[in-house]
Amino acid sequence: MLLWLNGPFGGGKTQTAYEIRRRLPGSVVCDPEHVGFGLHRMLPPELRGDFQDLASWRQGVVEVLDLALRRYDGVIIAPMTVTDPVSFTETVGRLRELGHDVRHFALLAERETVLRRLRERGVGQVLKYVAGKGYEPRGESWAVQRLDHCLERLREPEFAEHLWTDRLTLPRTADRIATLAGLTLVPNDDGALRTRLRQARVGLKHIRFD
Repeated sequence: MLLWLNGPFGGGKTQTAYEIRRRLPGSVVCDPEHVGFGLHRMLPPELRGDFQDLASWRQGVVEVLDLALRRYDGVIIAPMTVTDPVSFTETVGRLRELGHDVRHFALLAERETVLRRLRERGVGQVLKYVAGKGYEPRGESWAVQRLDHCLERLREPEFAEHLWTDRLTLPRTADRIATLAGLTLVPNDDGALRTRLRQARVGLKHIRFD
């Protein structure tokens, strides 16, 4: 089974993916962004646009996830924002055509909720402390610029199943996805502080400098 976690940039996809991996033995995270990062690094900086516009990204993601799904016994988790119908059809849709059990979830929240989460992200707070209060991490700036577009597109029926997370904690979001996918997670026994520290670690591991 593949769990594809969609949602706005900064909406909690990666954090949710690693929360599920932590509590679902044998599961792994296969992040389609890494294919895009590799393609970007092959191009001169002035030619780097949205890597989802590259057919090689869509084809590469399908090839890698198809291989993982055919040869790995555990659940595969792919956190990736996809709002373009063509890109969605050529990735999620193509994997379904190949016969894979793909469960797609769009993690949605009100605009104010996503903005608050972006401001509160541990990584952003650390970078602002080091670089100064006026510093805005590039990833957060990009997320804010694309937020309205993402929320509008992902509300469309073709991007179901929709999961509104405004009133859900990270562990409860993971629980809800597991229930809808027919999976059983290990109970979450961590307190709020430990959860925050773990989220900060995940965020630091996924920060981009290029």
